[in-house]
Amino acid sequence: MAKKYEHLFFDLDHTLWDFEANSEATLRDLFVELKLNERATADFQHFHETYHHHNNIFWERFRKGYINREELRWKRMWRTLVDYKISDEKLAVEMSERYLEILPTKTNLFPYCKELLNYLTEKAYPMHLITNGFEKTQYQKLQNSGIDHYFKNMITSEQAGIMKPHAAIYEYALNKAGTTASQSIMVGDTLEVDILGAINAGMDTAYFNPAIPHTKQIRPTYVIENLGELIGIF
Repeated sequence: MAKKYEHLFFDLDHTLWDFEANSEATLRDLFVELKLNERATADFQHFHETYHHHNNIFWERFRKGYINREELRWKRMWRTLVDYKISDEKLAVEMSERYLEILPTKTNLFPYCKELLNYLTEKAYPMHLITNGFEKTQYQKLQNSGIDHYFKNMITSEQAGIMKPHAAIYEYALNKAGTTASQSIMVGDTLEVDILGAINAGMDTAYFNPAIPHTKQIRPTYVIENLGELIGIF
């Protein structure tokens, strides 16, 4: 029987690579290395929550084009420090640089990730990535976590010149993979970014989010709670 999809597209962060676990581990390393327990707070959990809050705000501003990549990288750190009454741009830049050096060395993947990728490889599915992450960092994540060889293409927003959820990045990815929207599916964790953008490009979608119930108006083709469920779909 012919396969329903000829090409499979995945988001990376929060979908295959466990960004939250890896980011928290990276911040723990920074917390110790830069003695932030002495300079900011002894409460790492509070520090992590503060950073997470500002990171989300600055990523949203970046996606909307209000700030550039470099501003995103250091200002999320600076704003976190300001909450602890530390107005030190030099420290914020150092934190940003070290964060981006350490983060891609972390290797936590979501459960069933490698099992799924092995299964899809055995089925001879061409697999690709579409990510808004920074190109160099994303390649390092793939290599260090041992999943780079599964993918034919990684399309980044830097490479395409546009970010998800714009349909144009999906069209760029489809063209690079030599396929069409009707032959493809996008797997991602964010309704307003991965799923909506792919729908607007005419693709089927699989929404993966184990933490947040699917209650919004965006209608993915499939909703899954763990990656292993995709084995029953593909």
